[in-house]
Amino acid sequence: MEKIEPTYSFVPYGKELLPEKNTLVLDVGMKTMPGVIDHHHPHAEPECTASLITKYPELVLHHLKREEIFPKDPPQIRIITHRLPDFDSISSIFLSLKLLEQGNVDVSMEKIAHYAKIVDSASLPREIDLASTPYSILRALFRKIHKEEELTNLERVNEGLKLMRFLHARLKEGYEILENRPLFRSVERYQKAMEAVEEDYFDYLEDLKRARMISLHLPLIEGQKSRRVEGLIIKNPRSFLLKEWARRDRVNSTQRQGFSFLMTNFGDRRYILGVYPETGVYLYGLGELLNIEEEKRRIACSRPLAYRWYDGNCPFFNFRIIDSPQDGTSLSQEEIETILFNFSQEIERKFSRRA
Repeated sequence: MEKIEPTYSFVPYGKELLPEKNTLVLDVGMKTMPGVIDHHHPHAEPECTASLITKYPELVLHHLKREEIFPKDPPQIRIITHRLPDFDSISSIFLSLKLLEQGNVDVSMEKIAHYAKIVDSASLPREIDLASTPYSILRALFRKIHKEEELTNLERVNEGLKLMRFLHARLKEGYEILENRPLFRSVERYQKAMEAVEEDYFDYLEDLKRARMISLHLPLIEGQKSRRVEGLIIKNPRSFLLKEWARRDRVNSTQRQGFSFLMTNFGDRRYILGVYPETGVYLYGLGELLNIEEEKRRIACSRPLAYRWYDGNCPFFNFRIIDSPQDGTSLSQEEIETILFNFSQEIERKFSRRA
């Protein structure tokens, strides 16, 4: 079967898109339908984009018919995904291309999709060797890319597809990929990536010295109760696997359970707040509070409200992650923290009255 060499376009997160001829929209678009496969919308199933593709291959095959693609020389399609493509985006590109090339989903593709779902939901087992899992290896490879954004996007895709092809081939040979140090050590570039992950732990420890350790009351997803969780607030972290090290940190967390909440910022414009699935809590309502204050501030400084805070409103994330507007927030870190702590105090008061 002839290999497909697509062209790529990269768009902002959360952009709404419609199906186009000879085009596949992946991990963006705000729809789940033939030609546009995204899970970041309230009507999606609790799946990542990669797992949607293996669960519903017709979303690809009914839009890009193989008999129409392969008579062309060379066969070509356009793929649209979000800027700075991540593990789910790249695995969904690989799975779509593999599906078009061979016409069916094989067991190895299903395993890659299952792994991508674990990664995208921040559910990698805390006991695994973080350095020898594909997600961390890919993040380390991304860390080495220093180009302007459009070239960085393309380099991420190229690097990611190399890893996906490696994973698919090794899975067909019977290897496990969740963690497998001997397997990845057999390839020099992946061995070096594992070493970079191990070095990144020391960057995490340096970040921890600058971090603010906090305690929050957050609502439980199931039941009318709240739970106190430990968290970190870290400005401009150096560690590229910060959230994984923090989640596993049973040494520095007071309850010896790791940090369940994380707030990071990047250049005082982008802020990400999140909790992990195993904690059973979510941030429902906090995103709306941030949007209310964001709108007030933008009106006061005559700044257009082109984007809103993303509050994780889809079944897959279920309000566990909040990300600032794509054009950068107008709120200061102090204002964001005030909103966060007021939210926590209100949750504590609300559920203590019911106890």
